[in-house]
Amino acid sequence: MEDLGRLLSNYSYTDVAATKKDVVDCLKQYKALAYRVEEYAFNDGTVKQLLNLKGTIPVRYKGNTYHIPVAIWLLDTHPRYAPLCYVQPTSDMHIKVSMYVDHNGKIYLPYLHDWNPAHSDLLGLIQVMIVTFGDYPPVYSKPKNAAKTEVMPLQQQQQTPYPTQSFMPQPPTSTQSPYCPYPQQQQQQFPPYPAAAGGGYGGYGQPSGAGASYPPYMPQGMPTAGGYNTGYNPSAQGTGTITEEHIKASLVSAVEDKLKRRIQEKVNQCQAEIQTLKRTQQELNEGQSKINDIVGRLERDEQELAKSISVLKDKEQELERALEGLEKVDGIDVDEAVTTTAPLYKQLLNAYAEEAAIEDAVYFMGEALRSGVIDLEVFLKHVRQLSRKQFMLRALMQKCRQKAGFPA
Repeated sequence: MEDLGRLLSNYSYTDVAATKKDVVDCLKQYKALAYRVEEYAFNDGTVKQLLNLKGTIPVRYKGNTYHIPVAIWLLDTHPRYAPLCYVQPTSDMHIKVSMYVDHNGKIYLPYLHDWNPAHSDLLGLIQVMIVTFGDYPPVYSKPKNAAKTEVMPLQQQQQTPYPTQSFMPQPPTSTQSPYCPYPQQQQQQFPPYPAAAGGGYGGYGQPSGAGASYPPYMPQGMPTAGGYNTGYNPSAQGTGTITEEHIKASLVSAVEDKLKRRIQEKVNQCQAEIQTLKRTQQELNEGQSKINDIVGRLERDEQELAKSISVLKDKEQELERALEGLEKVDGIDVDEAVTTTAPLYKQLLNAYAEEAAIEDAVYFMGEALRSGVIDLEVFLKHVRQLSRKQFMLRALMQKCRQKAGFPA
C-alpha cells in the first residue's frame, strides 16, 4: 500500500496517514472494493481529482445476500469531513428512490450527517449502508421487455429476476409507500449536511455527469411529464386532483416518520450509553471494595508497626541504661558474668563449658601431632583420657536436660 500513500500525497490530501489507514482497513474487510483517483464535479462547477472506492458491498435482504454497487468519494480533507456516497446501478438496474437514496443514486444517512472524525470511519459507514439497504433496497432489476413496453404491470415486475449476481428485489407497490408525492413547486433542495469549511466546496457535490444534488428524503411518488407515478393514486381519494390537504398530510407523514426514526436512534444510543455506564459503575464498585480491603490491611499493618516501634524504643532505652552501667564498672569477672537461676542450670552450664574445653584440647593435640611436637603414643594416651571424660560430661548434660524438662 505504499503506492496509496504516495497517491494521496500527490493529490494534496491533508491527513495522508489517517486516510491511508481508513482505506486499507476497509479494503481488507471488503475485497470487492478497489480504489482509484478520478475527477469529481461539485455543485459550484469546481472539478477536483479525488480518491474513490468502487465496487460492491454484500447486503442481506429476506435471507439472501445481494451485491450492491456503490462508489465512495473521499474529500481531500478526509477524515475530517464525511465522504460522498453513491449507488451506481448497472445497465440492467433501476435506482429505487427512498429517504436514503435519491434518483441520481446519492446516499443520505444519519451516519454521514453526524460524521465525527474521532469516531467515524469507512468500515462503520459501510456497515451502516449494509444494515440500511437491508431494510430499504436501493436498486431493483429492469424488466426484460422494458425496450418494448414503456409501462410494465407490477405483478410481472415482481416476477422478473435480476440477471446478474447483484440480485435485488422489485420495487414495492404504491400502497407500501408511506409518502405522498408533492408538486414540483413544493420541492426544495436541502443539503444533507453542512458544507466542508475551508475546502471551497460542500459535502453535497456530485460526480461528473451525475447532475444536481437532491434532498435527503425523497418521496417515492415523484411528478412526471405525464402526471404522477404509482406512488399515489388520486382516484382512490374520490377526486382527480391533489389538494393542499394531501400535500400537508404527505409532509406531516414524512416529518413524523423522520422524527420517529431520529427518536429511536437517540433512544438506542442512550440505552447503549446506560448499559456502558452500568458496567462502569459495577467495575468501580468492585474496585472500591478492593481498595477498602487494601486500606484496612494497611491500617492494621500501620498499627502493628507502631507497636513494634514502641517496643524497639523501650529495648533501645534498656540497652542504653545497660551500657551506662557497664561503663561505670571497673572490671568484669568472666566467671560471674553469666549467672543461673537454679543449681541444676549451673551444673548444666559448667558441664557444657568443660565439654567444649575438652573438644578444643583434642583439636589442638591433633595439631601438635601433625606438627611433630608430640608423638603418636602420647597423643593416643591423652585423647583416650579426654574422650572418656567428655563422654561422662555429655551423659551428665543429658540427665540435667531431662531433669530440667528440656528436649534431649
